Amino acid sequence: MKQALRWLLPHPSLTLLLTLVWVLLQQTYSPGMAVFGLILGIVIPISTARWWPDRPGRFRLLPMFSYVLLVVWDIIVANIQVAWIVLTRPNARIRSTWVIVPLDLRTPEAITVLAGTITLTPGTVSADLSDEGHSLLVHALDTDDPDAVRDDIKNRYERRLKEIFE
Repeated sequence: MKQALRWLLPHPSLTLLLTLVWVLLQQTYSPGMAVFGLILGIVIPISTARWWPDRPGRFRLLPMFSYVLLVVWDIIVANIQVAWIVLTRPNARIRSTWVIVPLDLRTPEAITVLAGTITLTPGTVSADLSDEGHSLLVHALDTDDPDAVRDDIKNRYERRLKEIFE
């Protein structure tokens, strides 16, 4: 029974996420659309399971929720900061730089969330991950202190992701 359930739901959290996203994309709720979303949420993980070498590990939901709120807040603030930089400074005065962020994270899911968070936040872009997965190359739009950008990423995001995924 347990093996059949594992085959039917290889990634239960992905099934739930896909179902929820489908219902939200419909903009109106109906039981038929929820059932269809559930069917998609089951079929897609089953059909893509062979490309997932390992099942993602568990993560803590409450810290993930607070992390999402933090990231949304940071995106709003960074949008305002980038707009201010673009509107008030000529291109010659923008101090962009590359920053290498050494990683303490080791799980691929946590590193992916960190890189996505950095890219989602205006003013920074994750450009490359080292071959060993021990450092991330980040481009910062405007900073005079690359060490502060690195420390901010490590303290604000990576520390929280370690609590969520490890």
